[in-house]
Amino acid sequence: MKKIFLMLLTALPATLFAQSQVDNYFKLTREGFNEKNAFQTTAFVEKYFRVPGNTGFNASIHYVEDILKKAGFVEEKSNEFEAPLTYRIEKRPMKRSTWEPVDASVTIVGENAPLIAFKTNRNMIPINCPSTPEGGVTAEVVFVGKGTPDDLKDKDLKGKIVFGDVSASRLANMAAKAGAIGVMGYSMPAYTQPEKHQTSIQFGSIAPNSPIWALLLSYGVKEKLKAACLKGAVSLKVNIQTKIYQADELTIVANAKGSVLPQERFVFSAHVQEPGANDNASGVGTLAEMARLTANLIKQGKFKPQRTLTFLWGDEIVSTRRYIVEDSLRAKGIKWGMSLDMVGEDTQKTGGSFLIEKMPDPSAIWTRGNDKHSEWGAGDVKEKDLFPHYYNDFIFDICKAQGKHANWVVNFNPFEGGSDHTPFLQNKIPGLLMWHFTDVFYHTDNDRIDKVSPTTLKNVGISALTAAYTLVTANENTALTTVSQVKNDALARLKTEFDLSKKAIADGKAIADEKHIIEVWSKWYTDALTTINTMAVKPQTTRIGSAIKVAVLEIEKQKETYLKNLN
Repeated sequence: MKKIFLMLLTALPATLFAQSQVDNYFKLTREGFNEKNAFQTTAFVEKYFRVPGNTGFNASIHYVEDILKKAGFVEEKSNEFEAPLTYRIEKRPMKRSTWEPVDASVTIVGENAPLIAFKTNRNMIPINCPSTPEGGVTAEVVFVGKGTPDDLKDKDLKGKIVFGDVSASRLANMAAKAGAIGVMGYSMPAYTQPEKHQTSIQFGSIAPNSPIWALLLSYGVKEKLKAACLKGAVSLKVNIQTKIYQADELTIVANAKGSVLPQERFVFSAHVQEPGANDNASGVGTLAEMARLTANLIKQGKFKPQRTLTFLWGDEIVSTRRYIVEDSLRAKGIKWGMSLDMVGEDTQKTGGSFLIEKMPDPSAIWTRGNDKHSEWGAGDVKEKDLFPHYYNDFIFDICKAQGKHANWVVNFNPFEGGSDHTPFLQNKIPGLLMWHFTDVFYHTDNDRIDKVSPTTLKNVGISALTAAYTLVTANENTALTTVSQVKNDALARLKTEFDLSKKAIADGKAIADEKHIIEVWSKWYTDALTTINTMAVKPQTTRIGSAIKVAVLEIEKQKETYLKNLN
């Protein structure tokens, strides 16, 4: 009887085994991820304007440390694998001083209520801005329009405040040379809808050691002050308090050791700096809860990572790049990277959608059909920059499964860059970004905790963990299922591109150019299939290689059919 059962078992398709593995991890993460924990951490972090080395940044790092310690991570003494769960805080003296805002206000002389104040607009003080003299300053303000040479021509700016409908950093150099004591500027991108959200200010910076102070204005304040200036002379009382001091930069790294291939790892990264709730207190909070749950499941024996899971919190791009390049042996073992950035949005309030930013595939070059870039904008991707890998489709399918389960909208965008996924890609490591866009409150001081959804935090955390758990324990059946998945996604993509190319040719586009697009997509996917060869922790047979060859032949056959039909 036992022999017959084993024969029936081996006859079952690999997809059933692999799917049961994913389903089991979904069950564990859906039951175990506590969105209240993630939200609480997010709320703590968003209280601070976080710049590497300053009070808020360091408090956030130590808050995460407390979560890790309570979860069972122990501080490493000699190496990261001395215990199943370890963490360390890396300290580095900063080359330049850190900075933090304390308070600020601007009042039109003759009025009682402030025109603008730090309590309601904490982005009004740009990073690196010095303080005014104690007690503040009072001076005439001069409106210079767009700050062009003609706008500044023949204006006496010495000892005055320069105000323009242009970025403060652009005004600062010109105003300082003209003897001004400070500048006030306005610059908001259209997608933030400043005329609707009139109190929003995007955070910015001025050059370190600036000889004059600067302030950033919202649309509403800019319009009010401009109207006052156009009526006649206006004087302002300005008081700015900031701190500039030497400090250490902190990064915190936690590891859940793999039992079979500990040097191979999946690395999560969430940046701490920036003042927003969604950007990126939400990433910090989600990743902290992911680490807590992982430790809990390991201690209960419900999850046994065979490769290492690494969780990293630090300075955006800087900490992640350093983690990769400082140790070439460690970098060699990083098989996947994922950035959690702006992952908690209440999209009913912020707009846009949850997105997976793909590794560079041909849609980053030929963006057409349902593919579209966000307002962040396209990068300069060439064919030599393409990065074929199964990771794109694998992660997207995991997220779609959670989306279907939780009625959660999941979309993707072609590669654009600009977050913690880019250091992975620059070092030839598969890397993806989980984020949201378009967000009308992006980088503004209206990105507060009321714009964060605990449900979104949970959906992202579940998806990210389920994908990582599956990959760090991937077996032959996981790989075989992924071959089938990627092949089907490839055939669907080729059909889409074929239909788009047929229409393009009918509209007068060159046949050779349209054929080239089909060829590049086909090659991208056939190359992506070959990367599945290294997915399994312990490949047991040659089945994976054989499945890849069959899938590649099917894709190439379909490509040839489409190319012939394009004639």
